[in-house]
Amino acid sequence: MRSIIQTISLLALGLFLTTPAWTQQTDQPPDHSTKKDTKETKAAKFDTHNPQTESEIVKRLDNSASVLDEIMGTPDKGIPTKILGDAKCIIVIPSMINIAVGFGGRHGKGVATCRTTDSNANGWSAPAPITVTGGSWGLQLGGQAVDLVMLVMNQKGMEHLLSSKFKIGAEATGAAGPVGREAAADTDWKMKAEMLTYSRARGLFAGVDLNGAAIRQDKDETHILYGKMLPFQTILSGKTPAPSGSQTFLAAVHKYARVAEEKKEGE
Repeated sequence: MRSIIQTISLLALGLFLTTPAWTQQTDQPPDHSTKKDTKETKAAKFDTHNPQTESEIVKRLDNSASVLDEIMGTPDKGIPTKILGDAKCIIVIPSMINIAVGFGGRHGKGVATCRTTDSNANGWSAPAPITVTGGSWGLQLGGQAVDLVMLVMNQKGMEHLLSSKFKIGAEATGAAGPVGREAAADTDWKMKAEMLTYSRARGLFAGVDLNGAAIRQDKDETHILYGKMLPFQTILSGKTPAPSGSQTFLAAVHKYARVAEEKKEGE
């Protein structure tokens, strides 16, 4: 009797092991859903149709235009038109923020545009998104939000910018830019630096020493703004059409550059 029960038990076990459910569970191919999700998440980082990311970049472009309007609206305390008329490129970073309180470290996002001979670009290139990080210059400004304007003054400085990554004070020479009408008479700035740098905080505008700050292309925002990755060389040389949302910023640049050039011609 015991042997019969054992035989039946063995037969039942064998039948269970050969059922489809068991076979499916043990022979099921590995689940690649995790890898797939990872790839989809990575791709979503460059979602050019995301209204939120697009609106953030457009807002930054509009804020950059506002910074230029407010600075150039007070010529006695702003960037001298003679200096602006000689600038090869203009970089605007609205609202820098602290990233290391006590050490002066800061981080900001902005846009750059350069003069171009391409008639289709109306004299200035499409905007290129950039980031500014590092340096001890934050200690000069305290903890408040700060707007920055940088002017590239010669071909060598422009070449540094087109490289997509450089540090002020190392690869490129920088100096606090002169302010106001009378400052334009001082031509020492032409020999001092490849870049002139300015800051605005709490309504006060002044030259600022940005030595130690690193300038880099913002690749993520470039991809969002243009739908693909484009190097600085392509964007800032005037070979790329201006994207939608950049008209306000470029109009401000054209306006003040034209005024500066007309004044320069009349001297």
